[in-house]
Amino acid sequence: MALEDPVPQTHAVPRRISVLGATGSVGCSTLDLIERDRAAYEIVALSAHANVDALIEQALRLRPEVAVIAREDLYEPLREGLAGTGIEAAAGEAALIEAAGRPADWVMAAIVGAAGLHPTLAAVEQGAHVALANKECLVCAGEFFLQAVARSGARLLPVDSEHNAIFQVLEAEALDRVDKIVLTASGGPFRTASLEEMRRATPAQAVAHPQWDMGAKISVDSATMMNKGLELIEAHHLFPVGEARIDILVHPQSIIHSMVAYADGSVLAQLGTPDMRIPIANTLAWPARMQTPAARLDLAQIGKLTFEAPDLKRFPALTLARNALQSGGAAPTILNAANEVAVAAFLAGKLGFLDIVQLVERLMDDLAGGMAAPDTLEGVMEIDRFVRQKAAERVQKCAV
Repeated sequence: MALEDPVPQTHAVPRRISVLGATGSVGCSTLDLIERDRAAYEIVALSAHANVDALIEQALRLRPEVAVIAREDLYEPLREGLAGTGIEAAAGEAALIEAAGRPADWVMAAIVGAAGLHPTLAAVEQGAHVALANKECLVCAGEFFLQAVARSGARLLPVDSEHNAIFQVLEAEALDRVDKIVLTASGGPFRTASLEEMRRATPAQAVAHPQWDMGAKISVDSATMMNKGLELIEAHHLFPVGEARIDILVHPQSIIHSMVAYADGSVLAQLGTPDMRIPIANTLAWPARMQTPAARLDLAQIGKLTFEAPDLKRFPALTLARNALQSGGAAPTILNAANEVAVAAFLAGKLGFLDIVQLVERLMDDLAGGMAAPDTLEGVMEIDRFVRQKAAERVQKCAV
């Protein structure tokens, strides 16, 4: 069989597929795989936040039942762009949640940030296989989210390369025999930079990731290593071995995506080139395997793999995230909300690079002790809204 030929699927054909966050990097990689075996998939819904032109172009190619733009002010351009096609156009949060809840076999949940929580939950509640690329669902509302998964019979399939690697090598029925889970991190663009160089860093420098092609927000999170801190919290919910048994190791080549060490001394790792189509394909074809166009791993050509402990002094976001996980309650929600506001402010030129984590730390210190643990999903969202408001006020003071 030629490399470009699709591997036959074991699923019923066609499978009903929705892609939430279709115009982002993960969404585009997902559609790239789908279009290589188009007859195998029926597209239910595509969504985007604001890139209406890209959403229209995707919808015209893939002919979903519905295309949803999150920003309501972009409804008219979307409707006009799809006029006469029979594709339903919709806009706003309620429309996004409705589309995510439409019956589907597999849903890619790739909406960035806490904005993805309700749509992803809607996909879970209709019992789909949910390919989870939105780590904030578990960071902000892990307990409620996993309860919904259990009630609905949905299946969570982790898409982040690190969590997907663990998913592939973890013996889920033998968690008591796991010594530790090791999340690998590239170290981002500032792995070897001095604090002074990081203080002067521009948004363009921060989003220039040395290995991965990601959106701006996630790229900045990688540069601060907050992304790895959020992944630590996500891993805690996905793979319940206990926070003390989850470590982080810097691996600049991004070839080993994560490892699981067992009680007998064995360490199992998943390796591959840094291409998000590999973990996406693993979830799309699960429990089978499918062909991808990703470059094949050539270890002889790579020559060597290197590892180092993370520098917690230059990357304090890792300590903040672990502290939030240990504290529990509202702390992870505060951490995430403050970080989203701070990253947006940095990208807008209102904060310096090192100010991102400093702002998060100050809000954690000010708010975490005085907030009770939320006992409903709406309680989680109320905390999220409150923290965003306080973070925005802090940004405004810094910008004045």
